[in-house]
Amino acid sequence: MKVSKRAFIIAGTSSNTGKTTVAAAIMAALKRRGLVVQPFKAGPDYIDPSHHEAAAGRPSYNLDTWMMGAGATRETFLSALEDADVGVVEGVMGLFDGKAGESGGEGSTAHLAKVLGLGVILVVDARSMAGSAAALVHGFESFDEDVRITGVVFNRVGSPRHAEMLRDAVEEHCAAEVLGCLPADDGVSVPSRHLGLVMPYQGRKGPDTDRLASLVEGRIDLERVLRAATEVVPGRRHDPGTSPSQAAAGPRPRIAVARDRAFCFYYRQNIDMLEGFGAEVVFFSPLEDRRLPEGTDGIYLGGGYPELHAADLEANTELGEEVRRFCRRGGPVYAECGGLMYLGKGLTDVHGRSYAMAGVFPWTSRMLPRKRSLGYREVEVIGGCPFIERGQRIRGHEFHYSETTPHERIPRTYKVTGAGDGAPIREGYLYRNTLASYIHLHFASNPCFAEGFVARCMEAKKGAGKGIMRLHSAR
Repeated sequence: MKVSKRAFIIAGTSSNTGKTTVAAAIMAALKRRGLVVQPFKAGPDYIDPSHHEAAAGRPSYNLDTWMMGAGATRETFLSALEDADVGVVEGVMGLFDGKAGESGGEGSTAHLAKVLGLGVILVVDARSMAGSAAALVHGFESFDEDVRITGVVFNRVGSPRHAEMLRDAVEEHCAAEVLGCLPADDGVSVPSRHLGLVMPYQGRKGPDTDRLASLVEGRIDLERVLRAATEVVPGRRHDPGTSPSQAAAGPRPRIAVARDRAFCFYYRQNIDMLEGFGAEVVFFSPLEDRRLPEGTDGIYLGGGYPELHAADLEANTELGEEVRRFCRRGGPVYAECGGLMYLGKGLTDVHGRSYAMAGVFPWTSRMLPRKRSLGYREVEVIGGCPFIERGQRIRGHEFHYSETTPHERIPRTYKVTGAGDGAPIREGYLYRNTLASYIHLHFASNPCFAEGFVARCMEAKKGAGKGIMRLHSAR
């Protein structure tokens, strides 16, 4: 018999309300009480989940109804909740902010709340307001009656008297109960940088999880939080995408995934899906390791901050040369954003300093003082991709401050919509069986990509280098 769990969403009235700090603090406090807390993040963000993992001690899963679709979103949520006591979902932007500014549409926290059937705890930045807080909360309550706001947490409260005024106003005019008030405390706030919040191990440390938990104790009523949470019966945990053909016993292809301070942006489910299709995932550091992991059959280079560590990447010539040889002999490689930058011949930072990279592709990436691209993307494969067939579609997200100028002779395998003025662009750069793109794909939007990547790695494991090239040419 399935044992029901409890889950809830922590949403903000807008960005910068402090919802990541509030969410991480509640996760840490619940964990301190002995509960197994499963964290989740609404939307495409990579950085907030790293703070969730530090607070809860478990990997955080992204839930994005536009990229993943409602079915895959529910399945990911229920599966990850299987061996936890409580699920805590941090929202994205404001509660009703969705794709392309749509109110409550796909990609929004509100849409996710309806897809999962969860109640919402609303985080309100209380600076410079008192009675007006009731009007704000009442507006959020009445905007969409299908979104249940079960509680309110006021953040950045100035004094006990200020907290009393906020509580009185909401209790008089709103249905939601005030679950707690948190003071302004820069000692537990999460610092920001370009691309978002600073990750726990990057430059400055994130807030101490014990201090986060202590911040909540006595200020947020955790018993009322749990009583207001939604009961959930989780689904059976399984390896996403696994089919009987992959489940058969046999050798597993080894995929080396770059993971360190320079390469740290991955959707957790992407890793799970590679493993579900039969791969053995091993991690390595392009900053520290001089060799690829022994027996590497494929490489996955995610996004991150190569520009912050360009000197160290340049200095690690042994690893760069090994990656270059792997690509040249036709080994399967998938690189996105920071990985794309690393595979170029060079990287120029915002101060004009240039550094040599792995040199698989002939471009030099250049950092810009302002963001170059941000938004959801849909990819249609136009041919030549070694991992997925022509005509297939897959979704992802793009966010970067750099630009490259690829030579027109470099093959492109993607037609991308959702960029710039909406006109499709050609992207997805190919060299032998190396695919590089600025787009962070979510494999749950089309599991065929993960399946195809693992299949190419299996062929490499069997020593079918010529076979791989014939297959690539046929596509």
